Amino acid sequence: MAKCDEGYLCDVCGQDVGRIEESDLYLRYVIGMVHPEVLHVAQERHIRCNPVLAQFIVAPDFLPVEVDGPFDKKTLADDYVQQQESLVTRGWHRLREVAHSGLPIIDYPLPEAKQKYAS
Repeated sequence: MAKCDEGYLCDVCGQDVGRIEESDLYLRYVIGMVHPEVLHVAQERHIRCNPVLAQFIVAPDFLPVEVDGPFDKKTLADDYVQQQESLVTRGWHRLREVAHSGLPIIDYPLPEAKQKYAS
């Protein structure tokens, strides 16, 4: 089977990442963690398959994710946690917003991520 026929398979669970709203790769792109030039070659996974990032999504319609160990947000500095919760939650909302918007991919990122990519 050709790579393009396989879909986007999660490198953690092996299942199809069928919707952009479930995509850890696109969430990281939207918040400025994945440069647009490597988006097409970066590994994909479900948001929930990356619990270290998913734990920072704080929204009524997102079931909280808990992390055990040194990357548990309860063990991190409060300022850092607040910053990450704000960024990742805004990115998650943005990802859901652009999912069916028809916007070009280059317009998906949050303003601060666009600025980062421009420099």
